[in-house]
Amino acid sequence: MKFTEGFWVRSERANASYASQGFYAKKTAYGMQIVAPERPVLNRADAMNISTITIDFIAYAKNNILVKAKHYEGYENGEARFELRQEKVPFEVTITEQEAVLETGDVTVRYDRTNGFYRFEADGKILTDSGLRNLGYVRYDRKPASVLPEENYLAEDYKPYMVAELSLKAGERVYGFGEQFTAFVKNGQVINMFNEDGGTASEVAYKNSPFYMTNEGYGIFVDHTTPVSFEVASEKVEYVGFSVPGEEIRYHLIYGPSPKEILSRYTDMTGKPALPPAWSFGLWLTTSFTTNYDEKTTSSFIDGMAERNIPLRVFHFDCYWMKAFHWCDFTWDDETFSDVEEMLHRYKTEKGLKICCWINPYIAQGTDFFREGLEHGYFVMRKDGKGPRQLDFWQPGMALVDFTNPAATKWYTDKLRTLLDMGVDCFKTDFGERIPVDVTYHNGADPVSMHNYYTFLYNQAVFGLLKEVKGEGEAVLFARSATAGGQQFPVHWGGDCSATYPSMAETLRGGLSFAMSGFSFWSHDISGFEQTATPDIYKRWLQFGIFSSHSRLHGSTSYRVPWLFDEEACDVARFFVNLKCRMMPYLYRMAVYSHETGIPMMRPMILEFPQEMGVKDLDMQYMLGDSILVAPIFREDSVGEFYLPEGTWTHLLSGERREGGRWYTKVYDYFSLPVFVRENTVLAMGENDQLPDYEYAENVVLHLFEIKDGAKITTEVTDVSGKTVLTANTKREGNTVSVTVDHPQYHPSVMVHGMPGVAIQTELEVNYTDKGVI
Repeated sequence: MKFTEGFWVRSERANASYASQGFYAKKTAYGMQIVAPERPVLNRADAMNISTITIDFIAYAKNNILVKAKHYEGYENGEARFELRQEKVPFEVTITEQEAVLETGDVTVRYDRTNGFYRFEADGKILTDSGLRNLGYVRYDRKPASVLPEENYLAEDYKPYMVAELSLKAGERVYGFGEQFTAFVKNGQVINMFNEDGGTASEVAYKNSPFYMTNEGYGIFVDHTTPVSFEVASEKVEYVGFSVPGEEIRYHLIYGPSPKEILSRYTDMTGKPALPPAWSFGLWLTTSFTTNYDEKTTSSFIDGMAERNIPLRVFHFDCYWMKAFHWCDFTWDDETFSDVEEMLHRYKTEKGLKICCWINPYIAQGTDFFREGLEHGYFVMRKDGKGPRQLDFWQPGMALVDFTNPAATKWYTDKLRTLLDMGVDCFKTDFGERIPVDVTYHNGADPVSMHNYYTFLYNQAVFGLLKEVKGEGEAVLFARSATAGGQQFPVHWGGDCSATYPSMAETLRGGLSFAMSGFSFWSHDISGFEQTATPDIYKRWLQFGIFSSHSRLHGSTSYRVPWLFDEEACDVARFFVNLKCRMMPYLYRMAVYSHETGIPMMRPMILEFPQEMGVKDLDMQYMLGDSILVAPIFREDSVGEFYLPEGTWTHLLSGERREGGRWYTKVYDYFSLPVFVRENTVLAMGENDQLPDYEYAENVVLHLFEIKDGAKITTEVTDVSGKTVLTANTKREGNTVSVTVDHPQYHPSVMVHGMPGVAIQTELEVNYTDKGVI
């Protein structure tokens, strides 16, 4: 939110008080506290009729400093709060007449008591600072008050805001804020943390997270569920500003210094992602949204994939598994499906599929389920006390489940439990963004702060049920909305995109921003949700979709089975799904790593190569794990444009070698795209090209790519539970590469790509090729 009009002029609507001095400073149990008046206090009279801001700097966790700045310390707004994990860490505080200093881990915050400026330092450099008029309290649209006996006697009639601004260096880039579809580098943007269903072609986002990081080694998490407003080098181009309504602002500075360390520490605090089951990495196929379908239709899709030998792992029933106007009573449409349990049993046992069903947290009126919720008070209520808050926006008369009420949560999840008993394996938790703010909640939470936080409670409830019923490691969602901490409940997908190349590109931008916000597992609607793709776009989006952590064919008004596009689309689908299945030993180890560290599977180039000048702005390519670069094709002329960082890169499919540190363009057919393996990679590939979940270590092939002299590489292969069952150690000394494994009974072998003149020293079977992995 802007409080100025240009750099020099303050808006007349913003009556602002800025921290201007460190009048008091003291050490506290967790750090230090400053009392900062709005103007310098030079004598006793200056301390009258003045506003102060109380600032706490808290050693919150390793390389994590929490800043809490309050105007009225007794103010309570009932804001919903994120579930954060604090860690007790050592710190030192030094206070003199000139400054107050807090040191913890590698980070120091230095407060200049003379002028109220402070800066964060690490490893001998300034990370960012807060200076002139950067931390303040704003009485917005303040109406006149009086000390006379009138109605406005000592009135404080205004909207209170707290605002903070942190400086940016020349060339500093800002990333993150959740799944934002705007430019990947956020400098120059105004970003408001307010979840809404706006599609991928707008500044509106389904998944807002008040966290950003920069390429200068630190991240900022604004700890408010209320709609934080960010001015990212926009109101003041040398600063990131953020403001919240109320009397307090809280934010964490998290030091890396690497982007991966920032994400790891951020997810230490907000939660690590669960490990999705291995089967979820296979291909998902859906009925699409408003298409006509019944059991005959769904069976034709499933059988059609099998007849064309395209491996399918999950089948999803979208909205119309329930009757129209019954979303959601979680009752199958008996006019369409005669014997649901028998159908699901057959799909699971005979077809080998997992089953997913669409749900949302809105309960349609006119159903028995609605009447139950109404009787027991399980819905979010109207602010005027006249019953539940109902909407005709989406479904007529729908009410919202109140997930702040434990009894309502149990009622809702118990209904879902009956679906799991029928044979359903997982849920697509759609919506969760259209949450009114003129409401009251069971726990009394501030309804504005609940707008974004509602989706956390919604997905937490459903994921918790799946974990309870299916067991640890078997729970998985397909969720659309999210906020900070929602990464604990994977997987998320990118929402409503269109069947165009620009929409495919904006989808990827959203996924990369999402990854920079602490979310590890992400998918999207292959070929676009709205409209119907051309065969060209369908096949190119298939490549992108298969080289994502999760892969789903889904649309709006038309089906997405490949034979409706052309026969070559079937061949392309088969080729890349087969490839992904074979890559699962590598991919699932990357998934385990994401689960353990919070570092995403799909990584923006800046995340993997933070020191490489050429990658700071790249948003049309990414790393899939730590070793494979993917650059989807976004052009009808089949030209791939991509940048390879420094080093030697080998094309995964052709074996072509290229030197990095430069841009390339090349034409690729539909069975290829720019997908390159990094040097010093030992890529574990499996023998099964039909399933994503199998015994990965059995007959695994260790593919050696451009092992450099002095390199030492450890490659782990897990089982489908994520446990490491085989470890290979590879090292090169001179012209000799040695490979040893700790469990040779799995019968691994070695495939050497290129490297002429290099001797391979191992007890394993060794083969040589100048081609790729196919």
